[in-house]
Amino acid sequence: MQASSGFQGRSAGLGLALVSAFAFGGSGVAAKPLIEAGLDPLHVVWLRVAGAAVIMLPVAWRHRNLVRERPALLAGFGLFAVAGVQAFYFASISRIPVGVALLVEYLAPALVLGWVRFVQRRPVTRAAAVGVVLAVGGLACVVEVWSGLKFDLLGLLLALGAACCQVGYFVLSDHGGQDGRDGGGKHAEPPHPVGVIAYGLIVGAAVLTVVARPWGMDWSLLGGSAGMNGNEVPAWLLLGWIVLLATVLAYVTGVVSVRLLSPQVAGVVACLEAVIATGLAWVLLGEHLSAPQLIGGFVVLTGAFIAQSAAPKPPSGPVASGVGTGAAAGVAEGELSGDRTPH
Repeated sequence: MQASSGFQGRSAGLGLALVSAFAFGGSGVAAKPLIEAGLDPLHVVWLRVAGAAVIMLPVAWRHRNLVRERPALLAGFGLFAVAGVQAFYFASISRIPVGVALLVEYLAPALVLGWVRFVQRRPVTRAAAVGVVLAVGGLACVVEVWSGLKFDLLGLLLALGAACCQVGYFVLSDHGGQDGRDGGGKHAEPPHPVGVIAYGLIVGAAVLTVVARPWGMDWSLLGGSAGMNGNEVPAWLLLGWIVLLATVLAYVTGVVSVRLLSPQVAGVVACLEAVIATGLAWVLLGEHLSAPQLIGGFVVLTGAFIAQSAAPKPPSGPVASGVGTGAAAGVAEGELSGDRTPH
């Protein structure tokens, strides 16, 4: 019975991770027409996060106890998982090719494995490591990293900053599910994941407001339309796509998947975001895939499958061996238990 429950948890976690990757992958397809219509990239990022934060305000009010109980977690989540990833990424692509920035950013799964192995001193399985290597290698083909590579040190460091913030996303998502003891020694429930998301978006919006300075944005552009592969699409519709699907849905399903899987396995699946983004750009923006990109996409999928399908171990076993330690063993490994539902 426990094995069946663990299998169902892993299957659900993988499905949610794919939904999250698909939702995140669509953000660029919806944002690019807005940027080409005249909006500054940072203003698009601010609209995305601030809009999602407004939508999540009722959730934040419902879980207002988190401000008192987990202030450090909320601040770190908003700073790293929300504002940090996007701010560093947009800064990096102003100096280096987008493909290079994506590749460096998606070194995050490998960095998560390094965190687990060398900081937490917990063993990881060979299959998970092979999956990460395949995913990163395939991603290099998807983004065609050999095209226009320029070794701008600051640009590469900024992209690495985005990767480190990605690590913060997976580690904080996993940490947020841990049980513990409160100040009086009583059993403390893990913070509600959707509440963490809500406050993370609020903190991220506040940070990005300082960086993006939206008061200088041309708001009239949102009342017009943007071109998408020869078709005119209302700007408000694209903005709704970015806020509702590419942010709210993406973050919620992403954190749930981290809890049901594990940070490093979910990180490997998240690499599919680049594959999905490229595929959507092919269909909706007319940006065609080359043969190396198709091969790279297959390699990424293969790496994600290998890492996800590694045999589960008991809680004392390798953390990257699968997701059984989360769904089947509850919070023993700091992940979501079965009755809870997650960047």
